[in-house]
Formats: sequence, C-alpha cells, structure tokens
Amino acid sequence: MGVIQQILQQTLNGLALGGIYALLALGYTMVYGIVKLINFAHGDILMLGAFAGYFVLNYFGVTPGTLVLSFIISMPVCAIIGILIEKICYKPLRDSPRINALITAIGVSLFLENGARVLPVIGPNPRVFPTLPSVTHNLFGLGISRVQILVFIITIGLMIILNYIVNYTKIGRAMRAVSFDQGASSLMGINVDRVISFTFALGSALAAAAGILFASSYPQVEPYMGIMPGLKAFIAAVMGGIGSIPGAMLGGFILGVAETLTKGFISSQLADAFAFGFLIIILVVKPTGILGKPVGEKV
Repeated sequence: MGVIQQILQQTLNGLALGGIYALLALGYTMVYGIVKLINFAHGDILMLGAFAGYFVLNYFGVTPGTLVLSFIISMPVCAIIGILIEKICYKPLRDSPRINALITAIGVSLFLENGARVLPVIGPNPRVFPTLPSVTHNLFGLGISRVQILVFIITIGLMIILNYIVNYTKIGRAMRAVSFDQGASSLMGINVDRVISFTFALGSALAAAAGILFASSYPQVEPYMGIMPGLKAFIAAVMGGIGSIPGAMLGGFILGVAETLTKGFISSQLADAFAFGFLIIILVVKPTGILGKPVGEKV
C-alpha cells in the first residue's frame, strides 16, 4: 500500500472515529449554549448508553434488527437519565456561580462511574460488547468495515435529524431563543425549564447512540469507558467553538482524523497527548474555536 493510500485509509478511519466524537460533542455544545454549563458527566452517559445496548444485544442476540432495537431502547433511556440529572443536580444551581455547577458536574460524573461499578448488573469487570461478524468492503481501493459503514450512516442520519429539529421545529426555535436570552424568552412565553430539559434529553440521546457506536468499534464495555471519549469530545466542542452546533460536528471530525493519523504515522502512545496539545494550541491561537464567535460578558 502506497503512502497516499495509507493516508487516505487512515483519514477514512479517522472520519469514522470523528463521527462518534462529533455526536458526543453535540451534547456538550448544546448544553453550554443553553445554560452555559460544561456537563462533564456527559461522557458517562455514553457509558450508560453502551451498557443499555450491551444488555439488549446480549439478551436478543446480534442481528441488524436487534442492533437497531438497541438504539431505540438506549436513546430514550439515556434521555430520561439526562432529564433527571438536570432536574435533580443542575436546576437547583441555575442561579448559583458557575463554579458550583461545574463542581457538581464532576461529582455527577464520579457518581455515575462508581455507581455503575458497584451495581451487580454492571460491575467493575470489562465485558465484551456483542458485535456483528466483521466484514470489510472495498471502497475505491480502501478498506471500510461494516462497523464503519454503520457509524457513518447513524452519525450522518442523527446529525440531519438534529439540524432539522434545531432549525425547523418550534422547540428548536425555542432552544435558539433561550440560548440567546433566557430572560427575554421567558417574557415571550417560552417555557425555559422545558427547553432546558429537552436539550439535556436530546444531548443524552445522542451520547447513547455514540456509546453503542464506540462500543461496536472497540468491543468492550466497563464503567470508566466514557472518561477519555468524553474528554476528547469536549476538546472537539471547544475546537469547533463551544456553543456552535456546526462547530461541534467539525471539531469532532477534525480531532478524529488528527488522532488516527497520529496513531498511524507517528505513535499510538502519543495520540492522546496530541489531542490535548491540540486543545492548548486552539485556545492560544483562537480561544473562541474555529466557528465560535466572541461574546461579551454581561455586567
């Protein structure tokens, strides 16, 4: 395989990984855009979604139909969990200093990880995630696996649905209004609490889908599996411009490609260091991110 073909192959692999990061980054950026909160428990929603998919596939067996069923079950389950987290943990702190909510988010993350670890149905030991038989197809001389095809189809489909919800529905217009000015939105008759809950539900559902795709790509599930993908998705959201939905998508794909190229041509051990170094460079060169806009602080 020539150098150009190797680069194209690694780029294709990176786009598949980046799609997972992008789905997860969308939850970060939507929540931040609405309530200005970095929800560090978001990566652990990925873990819960992966385990929900694991139980469905382990019970019914692995077929294309049951794989679809795993998404249908895990996404609403994680959406409900997202709503409960917002109502119980974040809503009481909405008028408190942001540092309080940030510390709470870290606490929720630790609670979910260690709570899953002591639950008898999950436990501390890694489990093999059930997957379809591995099949690799030839695409213009490049190898693309069945899992990667699934990642592309699900990721692009969910992004199209999200774009439609945000831009062409009543709740989407309400989300954009609340992100611009909560007080004015409330005066105009928008139920701000309902919009915030819907945002958490939508972001958590996307995280559940990302969890199943991530576990299908790396077939192992355990309570701490969401930490690193969560951090990298946060990097993707910041890179694209925190609060920008197109920015989160772009940041996810860029990070996925950069990480895969680093693994393929430099060192797999340096991939994580490169991702965090990339974040530092972006914050130094363009603190608002690629598609982010400077926002004045109200005083």
